[in-house]
Amino acid sequence: MSEFTHLDAKGNAVMVDVSQKQQTKRQAIATGRIKMNPECYSAAKAGSTPKGDVLGAARIAGIMAVKQTGLLIPLCHTLQIEQASIDFEFSDEERCVIANCSVKSVGVTGVEMEALTGVSIALLTVYDMCKAIDKGMEIGEIYLVKKTGGKNGPYRNEKGEMYVGRP
Repeated sequence: MSEFTHLDAKGNAVMVDVSQKQQTKRQAIATGRIKMNPECYSAAKAGSTPKGDVLGAARIAGIMAVKQTGLLIPLCHTLQIEQASIDFEFSDEERCVIANCSVKSVGVTGVEMEALTGVSIALLTVYDMCKAIDKGMEIGEIYLVKKTGGKNGPYRNEKGEMYVGRP
């Protein structure tokens, strides 16, 4: 894995040739969180923010982002997405909203970037919907929880036990 697959022999950026790869079922799950001040957290949890349904807007934005990942990440392949979902949970202890994105596809390349993009855009949308209350929100701890499919087989992040939501 020390060889960079997105560079040619001259060191130029290239899109990886996946035309000879076999199709497999693929899934990736990513997670992230946004921490808020007490007032913002209470309003988001109660659904009483000035902009309305924070999580509904963030869910749609995240799913839309999953479908556009190939246009956003320069050397990322455009994929046929079979399933995408964004789920949210509230952590009273950490005063944060946790976003979890699950993406499935049948294809020749993985959906890790799609899951990470979905989580990132969902959290950015939460920020946008809540910034009137708290401009100091912090987005972080975005990572791939697990992936399945492909020649390298399954992967599970060591932080996987921190994942809250669907396995």
